Amino acid sequence: MTTSQDLLFVTLDVPADRPVEQGDLSLALAAAELLDLLAAQVVTLRDDRIVPVSEHLTGDRLLDGAGAALIRTEPYESAEDWLWRRGDGLSAAYRDALEHEEPSGSGLRRLFRRADRSVDRIDSDARRHAAGRWAGHEPLLVGLAAALGIEETGHEGAAESVKDDRVAVVLAALGDALTELEAVRQRRRIEEDAFDNVWRAP
Repeated sequence: MTTSQDLLFVTLDVPADRPVEQGDLSLALAAAELLDLLAAQVVTLRDDRIVPVSEHLTGDRLLDGAGAALIRTEPYESAEDWLWRRGDGLSAAYRDALEHEEPSGSGLRRLFRRADRSVDRIDSDARRHAAGRWAGHEPLLVGLAAALGIEETGHEGAAESVKDDRVAVVLAALGDALTELEAVRQRRRIEEDAFDNVWRAP
């Protein structure tokens, strides 16, 4: 199981009245992939630049796809640029993968189509693995979820327990990207409101 898969399950448990924006989730999934590539020693960081150091395959199709998509020439790619490039449409890719890879009867197809997004009926090894990391306050998963505004009782402050400077760089890049994306949304809302007001004017 990968951190990205676990993060997706965590977001599926978010109440329907506080859903995670798909663009935000895509950025966070790309950050999770980068953290797993760091852990697998496929890449390292030079300041905020992603430096490929191995072509080792992890055995996970999507994570290996992330490794294959790395820029392997200097000056390499910044962590934030990676999030924007790799994150494009990534949440849909992970949802599709889960729909097709989970055992029949696991409930994922129903989950993705249900308006209330309840996950009570889903029982699978993948979901149990994600739940175990979440219940154990695993710092990487909690840090990514916190960036998306997801926190549970007992998880507060867990992100600060991350000691690896490389992880801190990735989480900071994710925070910057999410802030930028929200600013884009706000500008768009202002422009749409202004356009609507023009048409409503007498």
